[in-house]
Amino acid sequence: MKKSVFTPTPSTHTPLRRTKIVATLGPASDRDGVLEKMIAAGVDVVRLNFSHGEPDDHRRRLQQVRDIADRMGRSVAALGDLQGPKIRIARFAEGPIELAIGDRFVLDISLDSNAGNIERVGCDYETLADDVQAKDRLLLDDGRVVLDVDRVEGSEIHTTVVVGGTLSNNKGINKQGGGLSAPALTEKDKQDLKTAIDIGVDYVAVSFPRSAEDMHEARRLLGEAGAEIGLVAKLERAEAVADDETLDAIIKASEAVMVARGDLGVEIGDEKLIGTQKRIIKHARSLDRAVITATQMMESMIESPLPTRAEVFDVANAVLDATDAVMLSAETAAGEYPVETVEAMARVCLGAERERVAQSSEHRIHEEFLRADETIALSAMYAANHMRGVVAIACMTATGYTPLIASRIRSGLPIIGLAHNPIAQRRMALYRGVISLPFDTSKMEPGEVDQEAMTLLAKHSITALGDHVILTRGDHMNAHGGTNTLKVFKVQQ
Repeated sequence: MKKSVFTPTPSTHTPLRRTKIVATLGPASDRDGVLEKMIAAGVDVVRLNFSHGEPDDHRRRLQQVRDIADRMGRSVAALGDLQGPKIRIARFAEGPIELAIGDRFVLDISLDSNAGNIERVGCDYETLADDVQAKDRLLLDDGRVVLDVDRVEGSEIHTTVVVGGTLSNNKGINKQGGGLSAPALTEKDKQDLKTAIDIGVDYVAVSFPRSAEDMHEARRLLGEAGAEIGLVAKLERAEAVADDETLDAIIKASEAVMVARGDLGVEIGDEKLIGTQKRIIKHARSLDRAVITATQMMESMIESPLPTRAEVFDVANAVLDATDAVMLSAETAAGEYPVETVEAMARVCLGAERERVAQSSEHRIHEEFLRADETIALSAMYAANHMRGVVAIACMTATGYTPLIASRIRSGLPIIGLAHNPIAQRRMALYRGVISLPFDTSKMEPGEVDQEAMTLLAKHSITALGDHVILTRGDHMNAHGGTNTLKVFKVQQ
């Protein structure tokens, strides 16, 4: 029996980019006028990297984003990215050293942090000697230098160099296959969580979680003051993706996950990273969570005004896998061409989204639904993708949940999240294919709500005369989980 596949009817409207763009802020975006141009070029979510800068830097940048977004009538979300445990070597007394294959080298936990030399170097991770043993492989500086552990003697880890190269101060250490016991949330992270709440971010990314418990701890630390902040699990440890049970538990404990391909690729190996990225995206979408694909997506544009063909294909493949968002790091934080990079990424996303595979879905087609709002959301997408003349799906929502569920279905049609709450509006900025618009029903008569929604869509040039729109809503507006109605409207004016 041939599987049923949802495909949208053709539309004559200008295509709207469905895949969202996350851009990291930094010195490059601080240049006069650059941030406004980046947002105009298509940034949906800004990333505040707590590994760098002071709280006042993040506060200033986020306020600028809010001011610019308000002027443009846009909802732009803010992601605060925690540093997490940085397992690094210490520093060298006389500058970088050169290691050759076959050299003996010692990681000495007890060595003075500034006394490294050609034979040994200190380490800021005091329990490293307890976490490794003979035959383990350590990867330094993102795998540019590789050491095999020969033996551990007290605080000294004796190794042999198997991949040589230059080694300089404070380079990171990974253990191939995972297994380092550093906690996901450091004391610095706990202070940064308070900053994130204080400045009003919409999402917080937790670095290096090993299990769902790390995400639960972050939730407890956020507490009531951070109840409306969504948690993003950065998947960069081998343990986090070792089996489906662990991966799914982390996904369920989060509002979104990030495929953090830098450290993850070092720990599991590049050859496993390809399939793992696809598995993470598939699992996140099947569990109704958002997913961000990150790391080196347009790395060459730090110094070049054009991406490489490999980078174009990398971004496009993530789009075709149905990632919610693609992320830029140093490209927009420190690069020479931050605006051009955003423009290039937007073009590539739109190009990939024209492919038929990006507009068809088998998501949960053989499953039962457990909630009324879930049933309505997925039914709306089925109807929209099969009914000729439908140009948009409009969801009246208090929290953004219905648009999130609807966005798990691939489609070429925009999903419009109509929300009064600005926090819900910004939260939806991360969801694939969702456009959030402010919609306050508090002063409307019950009988005029639907027509006001249609008027708003026409005002934003989403609909035209004769178009059809699928509308979902609840009997009581601004009630969480209350969506229970689906209607089909024909635009009459």
